Amino acid sequence: MIVRDLRPDARADLEGFARVRHRALPYILVTPESLAHDLAHMHPHAHYRPLVAVADDEVIGTAQVRLSHESSEPGQGNINVYVDPEHTRRGAGALLVRAAEEHLAAHGAVRLHSWVLDEPGNRAFAEQHGYRAGRSAHFLRLDLENGALPPLQAPPPGVELRRGSDFADDPRPLFELDAETAADEPSDVEFEFTDYEAWLEETWRHPLLDLDLTSVAVVDGRPAAFSAARTDGGTRYDTAMTGTARAYRGRGLAKLAKNDSLHRARAAGRTEAFTGNDTGNGPMIAINKWFGYEVCATEVRYVRDPA
Repeated sequence: MIVRDLRPDARADLEGFARVRHRALPYILVTPESLAHDLAHMHPHAHYRPLVAVADDEVIGTAQVRLSHESSEPGQGNINVYVDPEHTRRGAGALLVRAAEEHLAAHGAVRLHSWVLDEPGNRAFAEQHGYRAGRSAHFLRLDLENGALPPLQAPPPGVELRRGSDFADDPRPLFELDAETAADEPSDVEFEFTDYEAWLEETWRHPLLDLDLTSVAVVDGRPAAFSAARTDGGTRYDTAMTGTARAYRGRGLAKLAKNDSLHRARAAGRTEAFTGNDTGNGPMIAINKWFGYEVCATEVRYVRDPA
Protein backbone atom coordinates (compact mmCIF):
# COMPACT_ATOMS: atom_id res chain seq x y z
CA MET A 1 0.00 0.00 0.00
CA ILE A 2 1.18 3.51 -0.82
CA VAL A 3 -0.10 7.02 -0.15
CA ARG A 4 0.41 9.62 -2.86
CA ASP A 5 -1.09 12.74 -4.38
CA LEU A 6 -4.30 12.49 -6.36
CA ARG A 7 -3.35 12.86 -10.04
CA PRO A 8 -5.76 15.29 -11.71
CA ASP A 9 -4.92 13.99 -15.18
CA ALA A 10 -5.63 10.35 -14.26
CA ARG A 11 -9.31 9.49 -14.70
CA ALA A 12 -8.86 6.33 -12.63
CA ASP A 13 -7.66 8.42 -9.67
CA LEU A 14 -10.59 10.83 -9.89
CA GLU A 15 -13.13 8.04 -10.24
CA GLY A 16 -11.51 6.05 -7.44
CA PHE A 17 -11.53 9.05 -5.09
CA ALA A 18 -15.19 9.77 -5.87
CA ARG A 19 -16.11 6.10 -5.41
CA VAL A 20 -14.49 5.86 -1.98
CA ARG A 21 -16.10 9.09 -0.83
CA HIS A 22 -19.52 7.89 -1.95
CA ARG A 23 -19.15 4.52 -0.22
CA ALA A 24 -17.87 6.01 3.02
CA LEU A 25 -20.01 9.15 3.06
CA PRO A 26 -23.00 8.84 0.71
CA TYR A 27 -24.59 12.04 2.03
CA ILE A 28 -22.18 14.39 0.22
CA LEU A 29 -22.07 14.91 -3.53
CA VAL A 30 -18.73 14.40 -5.23
CA THR A 31 -17.86 13.60 -8.84
CA PRO A 32 -14.62 13.25 -10.79
CA GLU A 33 -15.39 16.61 -12.38
CA SER A 34 -15.87 18.35 -9.03
CA LEU A 35 -12.57 16.92 -7.75
CA ALA A 36 -10.71 18.12 -10.84
CA HIS A 37 -12.27 21.56 -10.47
CA ASP A 38 -11.23 21.84 -6.82
CA LEU A 39 -7.67 20.88 -7.69
CA ALA A 40 -7.49 23.42 -10.49
CA HIS A 41 -9.19 26.34 -8.72
CA MET A 42 -8.64 26.09 -4.96
CA HIS A 43 -6.92 29.25 -3.68
CA PRO A 44 -3.13 28.75 -3.53
CA HIS A 45 -3.07 29.91 0.11
CA ALA A 46 -5.16 26.85 1.00
CA HIS A 47 -2.23 24.58 0.06
CA TYR A 48 -4.88 22.08 -0.96
CA ARG A 49 -3.55 18.54 -1.33
CA PRO A 50 -5.90 15.61 -1.91
CA LEU A 51 -4.26 12.27 -1.14
CA VAL A 52 -5.10 8.69 -2.05
CA ALA A 53 -4.15 5.37 -0.49
CA VAL A 54 -3.64 2.77 -3.21
CA ALA A 55 -3.42 -1.02 -2.86
CA ASP A 56 -3.18 -3.39 -5.82
CA ASP A 57 -3.70 -0.41 -8.17
CA GLU A 58 -7.03 0.40 -6.50
CA VAL A 59 -7.85 3.59 -4.58
CA ILE A 60 -9.04 2.42 -1.17
CA GLY A 61 -8.62 5.58 0.93
CA THR A 62 -8.75 9.35 0.49
CA ALA A 63 -7.82 12.52 2.34
CA GLN A 64 -8.74 16.13 1.65
CA VAL A 65 -6.10 18.37 3.18
CA ARG A 66 -6.08 22.16 3.25
CA LEU A 67 -5.61 25.32 5.29
CA SER A 68 -8.61 27.56 6.02
CA HIS A 69 -7.20 30.49 4.10
CA GLU A 70 -10.42 32.52 4.62
CA SER A 71 -9.97 32.39 8.40
CA SER A 72 -8.88 35.40 10.46
CA GLU A 73 -6.96 32.88 12.59
CA PRO A 74 -3.80 31.78 10.72
CA GLY A 75 -2.73 28.17 10.68
CA GLN A 76 -6.09 26.38 10.84
CA GLY A 77 -5.63 23.07 9.06
CA ASN A 78 -8.26 20.60 7.84
CA ILE A 79 -7.88 16.85 7.37
CA ASN A 80 -10.83 14.75 6.26
CA VAL A 81 -9.95 11.07 5.83
CA TYR A 82 -12.30 8.44 4.42
CA VAL A 83 -11.48 4.80 3.70
CA ASP A 84 -13.59 2.42 1.65
CA PRO A 85 -15.65 0.45 4.23
CA GLU A 86 -14.53 -2.78 2.55
CA HIS A 87 -10.85 -1.92 3.13
CA THR A 88 -10.70 -0.66 6.70
CA ARG A 89 -8.22 -1.96 9.31
CA ARG A 90 -5.42 -2.22 6.76
CA GLY A 91 -3.53 0.90 7.86
CA ALA A 92 -4.68 3.19 5.05
CA GLY A 93 -6.21 5.73 7.42
CA ALA A 94 -3.10 6.00 9.56
CA LEU A 95 -0.86 6.50 6.53
CA LEU A 96 -3.16 9.21 5.16
CA VAL A 97 -3.29 11.04 8.49
CA ARG A 98 0.50 11.02 8.82
CA ALA A 99 1.03 12.36 5.29
CA ALA A 100 -1.66 15.01 5.77
CA GLU A 101 -0.27 16.20 9.10
CA GLU A 102 3.24 16.46 7.67
CA HIS A 103 1.97 18.52 4.74
CA LEU A 104 0.04 20.95 6.95
CA ALA A 105 2.90 21.28 9.44
CA ALA A 106 5.20 22.26 6.58
CA HIS A 107 2.77 25.08 5.75
CA GLY A 108 2.44 26.49 9.25
CA ALA A 109 -0.63 24.74 10.66
CA VAL A 110 -1.00 25.30 14.42
CA ARG A 111 -4.34 23.53 14.84
CA LEU A 112 -5.82 20.58 12.97
CA HIS A 113 -9.54 19.97 12.44
CA SER A 114 -11.22 16.84 11.18
CA TRP A 115 -14.83 15.76 10.70
CA VAL A 116 -15.33 12.17 11.87
CA LEU A 117 -18.46 10.03 11.56
CA ASP A 118 -20.11 9.53 14.93
CA GLU A 119 -19.41 5.81 15.07
CA PRO A 120 -17.30 4.01 17.71
CA GLY A 121 -14.55 2.87 15.34
CA ASN A 122 -14.14 6.26 13.69
CA ARG A 123 -14.12 8.14 16.98
CA ALA A 124 -11.62 5.72 18.52
CA PHE A 125 -9.34 6.18 15.49
CA ALA A 126 -9.37 9.98 15.89
CA GLU A 127 -8.70 9.80 19.62
CA GLN A 128 -5.84 7.33 19.13
CA HIS A 129 -4.20 9.96 16.93
CA GLY A 130 -4.47 12.64 19.60
CA TYR A 131 -7.63 14.42 18.47
CA ARG A 132 -10.32 15.56 20.90
CA ALA A 133 -14.04 15.80 20.19
CA GLY A 134 -15.81 19.12 19.73
CA ARG A 135 -18.98 20.28 17.99
CA SER A 136 -21.16 18.01 15.91
CA ALA A 137 -23.36 18.21 12.82
CA HIS A 138 -26.13 16.18 11.24
CA PHE A 139 -26.53 14.91 7.71
CA LEU A 140 -30.18 14.97 6.68
CA ARG A 141 -32.03 13.26 3.83
CA LEU A 142 -35.37 13.97 2.19
CA ASP A 143 -37.17 11.53 -0.11
CA LEU A 144 -38.17 13.83 -2.95
CA GLU A 145 -39.75 11.06 -4.99
CA ASN A 146 -42.16 9.71 -2.38
CA GLY A 147 -42.23 12.38 0.30
CA ALA A 148 -44.76 15.20 0.56
CA LEU A 149 -43.26 18.67 0.31
CA PRO A 150 -45.06 21.61 1.92
CA PRO A 151 -47.24 23.37 -0.66
CA LEU A 152 -45.68 26.18 -2.63
CA GLN A 153 -46.24 29.61 -1.13
CA ALA A 154 -46.78 32.82 -3.05
CA PRO A 155 -44.14 35.43 -2.20
CA PRO A 156 -45.42 38.18 0.09
CA PRO A 157 -45.88 41.69 -1.33
CA GLY A 158 -42.58 43.26 -2.35
CA VAL A 159 -40.76 39.90 -2.58
CA GLU A 160 -39.79 38.23 -5.86
CA LEU A 161 -38.44 34.71 -6.32
CA ARG A 162 -35.67 34.40 -8.87
CA ARG A 163 -33.17 31.75 -9.98
CA GLY A 164 -29.43 31.85 -9.48
CA SER A 165 -29.00 31.81 -13.25
CA ASP A 166 -30.76 35.20 -13.39
CA PHE A 167 -27.59 36.66 -11.85
CA ALA A 168 -25.21 35.19 -14.43
CA ASP A 169 -24.22 38.62 -15.77
CA ASP A 170 -23.44 40.02 -12.32
CA PRO A 171 -23.19 37.50 -9.46
CA ARG A 172 -21.60 39.97 -7.02
CA PRO A 173 -24.88 40.55 -5.09
CA LEU A 174 -25.04 36.81 -4.42
CA PHE A 175 -21.39 36.82 -3.35
CA GLU A 176 -22.19 39.54 -0.81
CA LEU A 177 -25.22 37.61 0.47
CA ASP A 178 -23.25 34.36 0.69
CA ALA A 179 -20.41 36.10 2.55
CA GLU A 180 -22.77 37.69 5.09
CA THR A 181 -24.72 34.53 5.83
CA ALA A 182 -21.66 32.27 5.93
CA ALA A 183 -20.04 34.54 8.51
CA ASP A 184 -22.95 33.80 10.87
CA GLU A 185 -22.84 30.01 10.46
CA PRO A 186 -21.95 28.12 13.67
CA SER A 187 -18.25 27.23 13.47
CA ASP A 188 -15.20 26.76 15.64
CA VAL A 189 -13.09 28.71 13.13
CA GLU A 190 -13.89 32.33 12.33
CA PHE A 191 -13.71 33.16 8.65
CA GLU A 192 -15.02 35.61 6.09
CA PHE A 193 -15.27 35.72 2.31
CA THR A 194 -13.52 38.81 1.01
CA ASP A 195 -12.02 37.63 -2.29
CA TYR A 196 -14.68 37.93 -4.98
CA GLU A 197 -12.52 36.45 -7.74
CA ALA A 198 -11.69 33.41 -5.60
CA TRP A 199 -15.39 32.95 -4.81
CA LEU A 200 -16.20 33.04 -8.52
CA GLU A 201 -13.68 30.26 -9.22
CA GLU A 202 -14.31 28.08 -6.18
CA THR A 203 -18.07 28.49 -5.72
CA TRP A 204 -19.91 30.18 -8.57
CA ARG A 205 -18.24 28.19 -11.36
CA HIS A 206 -18.17 24.92 -9.45
CA PRO A 207 -19.50 22.07 -11.61
CA LEU A 208 -21.86 20.82 -8.89
CA LEU A 209 -23.58 24.21 -8.44
CA ASP A 210 -26.96 24.15 -10.19
CA LEU A 211 -27.89 27.75 -10.85
CA ASP A 212 -31.25 26.86 -12.38
CA LEU A 213 -32.32 25.09 -9.17
CA THR A 214 -30.83 27.75 -6.89
CA SER A 215 -33.56 30.07 -5.59
CA VAL A 216 -33.16 33.69 -4.50
CA ALA A 217 -35.70 35.86 -2.67
CA VAL A 218 -35.29 39.45 -3.83
CA VAL A 219 -36.60 42.45 -1.86
CA ASP A 220 -36.49 45.93 -3.41
CA GLY A 221 -34.07 44.68 -6.04
CA ARG A 222 -31.65 43.22 -3.50
CA PRO A 223 -31.08 39.48 -2.89
CA ALA A 224 -32.29 39.01 0.67
CA ALA A 225 -32.30 35.20 1.05
CA PHE A 226 -31.21 32.23 -1.00
CA SER A 227 -30.98 28.46 -1.16
CA ALA A 228 -28.01 27.25 -3.21
CA ALA A 229 -28.48 23.90 -4.95
CA ARG A 230 -25.89 21.35 -5.98
CA THR A 231 -26.59 18.36 -8.20
CA ASP A 232 -24.41 15.49 -9.40
CA GLY A 233 -25.85 15.12 -12.88
CA GLY A 234 -28.09 12.28 -11.74
CA THR A 235 -30.97 12.12 -9.28
CA ARG A 236 -29.24 13.53 -6.18
CA TYR A 237 -29.67 17.11 -4.97
CA ASP A 238 -27.89 18.88 -2.13
CA THR A 239 -28.52 22.20 -0.42
CA ALA A 240 -25.08 23.77 -0.26
CA MET A 241 -26.21 26.81 1.73
CA THR A 242 -29.44 28.47 2.80
CA GLY A 243 -29.40 31.85 4.46
CA THR A 244 -30.91 35.29 4.89
CA ALA A 245 -29.27 38.71 5.09
CA ARG A 246 -29.35 40.04 8.65
CA ALA A 247 -31.69 42.93 7.79
CA TYR A 248 -34.36 40.55 6.45
CA ARG A 249 -34.37 37.75 9.01
CA GLY A 250 -37.55 36.66 10.76
CA ARG A 251 -39.72 36.99 7.64
CA GLY A 252 -39.60 33.39 6.42
CA LEU A 253 -37.62 34.24 3.30
CA ALA A 254 -35.11 31.39 3.60
CA LYS A 255 -37.95 28.88 3.94
CA LEU A 256 -39.66 30.46 0.93
CA ALA A 257 -36.51 30.16 -1.22
CA LYS A 258 -35.73 26.60 -0.14
CA ASN A 259 -39.28 25.41 -0.76
CA ASP A 260 -39.19 26.90 -4.24
CA SER A 261 -35.88 25.18 -4.97
CA LEU A 262 -37.05 21.79 -3.66
CA HIS A 263 -40.23 21.84 -5.72
CA ARG A 264 -38.30 22.68 -8.88
CA ALA A 265 -35.71 19.99 -8.07
CA ARG A 266 -38.45 17.37 -7.82
CA ALA A 267 -40.00 18.56 -11.08
CA ALA A 268 -36.56 18.23 -12.71
CA GLY A 269 -36.35 14.55 -11.73
CA ARG A 270 -34.26 14.73 -8.57
CA THR A 271 -35.32 11.99 -6.15
CA GLU A 272 -33.05 12.47 -3.10
CA ALA A 273 -32.27 15.71 -1.29
CA PHE A 274 -29.46 16.08 1.23
CA THR A 275 -28.37 18.87 3.53
CA GLY A 276 -26.35 19.36 6.71
CA ASN A 277 -26.89 21.23 9.98
CA ASP A 278 -24.73 22.04 12.94
CA THR A 279 -26.48 20.40 15.89
CA GLY A 280 -26.60 23.80 17.59
CA ASN A 281 -28.35 25.52 14.68
CA GLY A 282 -31.87 25.19 16.03
CA PRO A 283 -33.64 27.52 13.55
CA MET A 284 -32.33 25.68 10.48
CA ILE A 285 -33.00 22.26 12.00
CA ALA A 286 -36.61 23.34 12.60
CA ILE A 287 -36.95 24.50 8.99
CA ASN A 288 -35.60 21.22 7.65
CA LYS A 289 -37.92 19.18 9.86
CA TRP A 290 -40.80 21.24 8.44
CA PHE A 291 -39.73 20.12 4.98
CA GLY A 292 -39.63 16.48 6.07
CA TYR A 293 -35.86 15.94 6.28
CA GLU A 294 -34.68 13.18 8.60
CA VAL A 295 -31.27 12.78 10.21
CA CYS A 296 -29.36 10.00 8.45
CA ALA A 297 -25.91 10.36 10.07
CA THR A 298 -23.91 12.57 12.42
CA GLU A 299 -20.34 13.83 12.28
CA VAL A 300 -18.18 15.08 15.14
CA ARG A 301 -15.55 17.78 14.71
CA TYR A 302 -12.23 16.63 16.18
CA VAL A 303 -9.35 18.98 16.94
CA ARG A 304 -5.65 18.53 17.65
CA ASP A 305 -2.99 21.07 18.56
CA PRO A 306 0.34 19.72 17.29
CA ALA A 307 3.16 19.92 19.82
